[in-house]
Amino acid sequence: MIVSIIVARASNDAIGINGELPWHLPSDLRHFKKTTIGHHVVMGRKTFVLLGKPLPGRPHIVVTNNPDFKVPEGHHVVHGIEEALQIGKDKGLEKLFILGGAEIYKLALPFTDEMIITEIDASPDADTFFPKFDPGEWQIVHKETIKKDHKNQYDHAFVTYKRMGSPH
Repeated sequence: MIVSIIVARASNDAIGINGELPWHLPSDLRHFKKTTIGHHVVMGRKTFVLLGKPLPGRPHIVVTNNPDFKVPEGHHVVHGIEEALQIGKDKGLEKLFILGGAEIYKLALPFTDEMIITEIDASPDADTFFPKFDPGEWQIVHKETIKKDHKNQYDHAFVTYKRMGSPH
C-alpha cells in the first residue's frame, strides 16, 4: 500500500490559519479532489470537524484521542496513525491519502512513500505549518506549474515526491 501525503504548502511551510487555508486556489481544490476521489483518506479530528461533513466519495479514517468521537457510518475512528494505516492494509488498499492537519502529517511522515505537495509561491500569515522533512530522502518525479490568474491568487506547482528507499 502506498501511503501518500497530500497538502498545499506555502514557501514558509504555512498550511493554515484559524482553521482555514490562507489562500484562494481553485485549481488546487480541483487537483485535490481529482487525486483523492475514490480513495480512503486519513485526517485528524480537528480537520474532520472543520470540514463539517465527510468529503464525498472518500471513506474517512479519523485519528483522535477522544474515545467517544463518532463519525457517520462507512467511516472509521482510530486512536493512532499506525491503527489508521492498519485499516488500509487490512482492506488491501492500493493507496491511502493523509490529509492533515499538521500533527497528523508529522506522525505519518515516517510511514510515507509519496508526497503530493501543491507548492505555493507565497509566505502568508499562518498558525499551522507543514513539518520539516529531509529533502535528501525524496526525489521529485512530477512537477506541473500553474501561473496565477484572475481565479488563482498565487503561482503554484503540483509536485510529486517519491521517497528514495522504503520508509518501513
